Amino acid sequence: MKFVRNSEKKKLLKDMEMYGIKKLPYLLLEAGKEKVRGFSGTMNKEEFAELEEIARVEIVGLYLIRKEKGGLRLGLDGSMMLKPSRNVIEIDAINEWMKGHDLEVKGNNGLYAVKHRGDFLGCGALKDGKLINYIPKERRIRLN
Repeated sequence: MKFVRNSEKKKLLKDMEMYGIKKLPYLLLEAGKEKVRGFSGTMNKEEFAELEEIARVEIVGLYLIRKEKGGLRLGLDGSMMLKPSRNVIEIDAINEWMKGHDLEVKGNNGLYAVKHRGDFLGCGALKDGKLINYIPKERRIRLN
């Protein structure tokens, strides 16, 4: 387990301004090279280190952010927990989105948090009028 350093957390927070997010009230952990997870429990870094000495810890916290060339992409849990206020696209086709389909949407190219009636549904990349869906396959719904 590798914790995000304070200097990196400040950089992440600065980059999160694109979504209007001003706070990351979590203990942040790196999951691979690009993913960042957030832990909001009562354990601190030292207690995690003690736990790792006696048990193998694979995953801690919720998947919040993925670092990409075009900016930071919020994960499904990240969008729900952090509640972005900028770069948000409101959609009506919730069933299509949650099935994993891309949607036709007007707007400028870039990364957006996706929302339906107040509920955040992850993040999408808008490119040439197509909102590319990043809902993981295991989180998609199966409706007929």
